[in-house]
Amino acid sequence: MTKIQFLLALGERLSGLPKEEMEERLRFYSEMIEDRMEEGLSEEEAVAAVGSVEEIGAQLGADTPSPKTAKEPKSSKRKMPTWAIVLLIVGSPLWLSLLIAAFAVALSLYAALWSVILALWAVFGALVVSGFSVTLGGIGVFCMGKEIAGLAMIGAGLVLAGLSIFFFFGCKAATKGAAWLTKIWARD
Repeated sequence: MTKIQFLLALGERLSGLPKEEMEERLRFYSEMIEDRMEEGLSEEEAVAAVGSVEEIGAQLGADTPSPKTAKEPKSSKRKMPTWAIVLLIVGSPLWLSLLIAAFAVALSLYAALWSVILALWAVFGALVVSGFSVTLGGIGVFCMGKEIAGLAMIGAGLVLAGLSIFFFFGCKAATKGAAWLTKIWARD
């Protein structure tokens, strides 16, 4: 008998077992035959050395409990006791309002965080616009003959433009931090 014939006959003999267990047993005997063949036995000798299909089937049948005598596996779903269900229903006005309040607090913290980020970007925009407009206004005042006031305004406009550059990097870092914090909150 060849290895394939042996495994097919054994598979028919073990057809009453669960699929996973049957496949495991067939793999075991397949490896056993291959080991014997590596030791130098021919395929037929290796199959004969393992034993007959009837003997192996009878032995496995005796070792494996029948489905009727085997205990049924426990259900993975837990049933909630009646008293717990009653407590959940009776306590729902309390725990439901606390849950809504916790959600509202979390939402308000999230909104406050992004409001601060939005305000920082608004300040950045105001610095850019005011720096540009004060510089242009200073040029206009300088051209009207008020040189000192014009130079002061141009200087102030350039300072505001410089501040806006620094503020841009701060806003960018704050936005990245808020996005990272939002990602952390979303995971939890």
